[in-house]
Amino acid sequence: MRTIDLGGVRVDRIVENESLWLDPFWLFHNIDQPTIDRNLPWMQDFLFDRAANRISLSFHSFLIRAGGFNMLVDTCVGNHKDRPGTPFWNQLAGDRYMRDLARHGLTPADIHMVMCTHLHVDHVGWNTRLDNGRWVPTFPNARYIFGRDEFDGHAARQAASAEPINRGSWHDSVLPVVEAGQAEMVGFDFVHSLGLEERVTLIPTPGHTPGHFCVNVEGSKGEGLITGDAIHHPIQFREPHLVNNGDMDVPRARATREALTERLADSGELMLPIHFAGPCAGRIRRDGEGFRYEFID
Repeated sequence: MRTIDLGGVRVDRIVENESLWLDPFWLFHNIDQPTIDRNLPWMQDFLFDRAANRISLSFHSFLIRAGGFNMLVDTCVGNHKDRPGTPFWNQLAGDRYMRDLARHGLTPADIHMVMCTHLHVDHVGWNTRLDNGRWVPTFPNARYIFGRDEFDGHAARQAASAEPINRGSWHDSVLPVVEAGQAEMVGFDFVHSLGLEERVTLIPTPGHTPGHFCVNVEGSKGEGLITGDAIHHPIQFREPHLVNNGDMDVPRARATREALTERLADSGELMLPIHFAGPCAGRIRRDGEGFRYEFID
């Protein structure tokens, strides 16, 4: 994805894994082969591997920069995390994420804010790093913004379970930030000013998780909406019934996804999806009675 200039605000992608090829029947619990087959004609090769019958997701953060302020939204899976139930995330030791950050002239100490659209395992991983056997915040000078409803909902789940929730990420990627005093719990009315006209606001999009939100980035020339896990893949614009395996409230997640699609369709606002492979950023267009996604480059 090229740098997006919204007017006083620049948005870039910090990539952990640009193309993770997954079994579509794992990603979407109610997909079937006929659904896949009728969508093959429009899916680019970076979205679907026809020979292997695999669907692609990207895992990246968005870097927002304005007037010397540096912010990351969602932090992927992270290194050295014990995820035995999902081998493709278990004990990662990659260097691309930090190399991507360095490519923009930044170190972890240069990040002023980290915002998590929700607290699932693949959105909080780089929140922490392993330091002499302890999990400590990766970004030592950052405020970490967690949704209050989101945090409280997962805390209640963990209190009611003898097993670690969210594949263990609650304990190694969320609580250490809280214990370090760097977490800030916010409501959906949270606003962060980036300049006279530039700001970041939250759009409540519950369903995938209890307190999921999208992050709206406003510049003097336009807006971009970081959509977290409100949607995972462009196929869901044409097949809105598809249920992601992480959707905690399936009917609400679908209603939220459809409302978000209607909001963005033909509005001109950029969509900045966390999991779309390829060029990633784009716009939603109406297509007959449905919708399609148009990548911007």
